Amino acid sequence: MLEAVRKALRIKTEAYDDELEQLILAAQLDLGVAGVVLESNATLDALVTTAVITYCKLHFGQPDDYDRLKRSYDEQKAQLATCTGYTDWRNGANT
Repeated sequence: MLEAVRKALRIKTEAYDDELEQLILAAQLDLGVAGVVLESNATLDALVTTAVITYCKLHFGQPDDYDRLKRSYDEQKAQLATCTGYTDWRNGANT
């Protein structure tokens, strides 16, 4: 995941890896709070990866397009949180 985030942010150095790893973890936790179940293989899922990358773009530095990124991340999170393939709502665990 770190390599995907680095590539998306066009970062070629490892100097920001600690910060990026914290942002990746924060994104995963934020998705979890929204009800998205992240299993170990979920980090390879394209939709989850895209949401994590968007979160990192939103929170890394001071992006010029903060509002657009925020709306995009919120929409991605909402879509994941309402999809039974990414939650355990149908099992009744979160009710």
